[in-house]
Amino acid sequence: MPIACVDFVVVRERDRRREIGLILRHSPHGQVWCHLGGRIQRGETIADAIRRHCRETIAAEPVISLNEQPRYVYEWFPPDLAPTDGTAFGNDPRKHSIGLSFLIAIDGEALPRNEANDFRWFSPDALPDDLWPGCGELFRRLGIADYTPDRAA
Repeated sequence: MPIACVDFVVVRERDRRREIGLILRHSPHGQVWCHLGGRIQRGETIADAIRRHCRETIAAEPVISLNEQPRYVYEWFPPDLAPTDGTAFGNDPRKHSIGLSFLIAIDGEALPRNEANDFRWFSPDALPDDLWPGCGELFRRLGIADYTPDRAA
């Protein structure tokens, strides 16, 4: 059964340009940069899941509404379940998940903790090459990166 998750990209404006905040983390793909997020726990609202993952991963408070709505819904598949019909998706060998995807501002500075080995701000036109497979396509679909589909499939 697919797992419901929140996927969120931390954004800010600097010198009238958008920047996105990514974490460096260990993954089945090695050390990679990716957005924040994770599972929605039983009985937890979507907004509470975003708050929890933001606090636990970068020690920051997200700026969100009570009933925050996703900008996009993106799926993540292990390679053996990956769709072959042209559906855009991310690669996650651990699980099939449905990611409710958001752009989120934060209050204050981000301090990496727990699964985040580092946190940095990137210009959407200068993303690192070592992204979690599928992140670039998610960023493009969220409208924050003019990105050619990456190694998602």
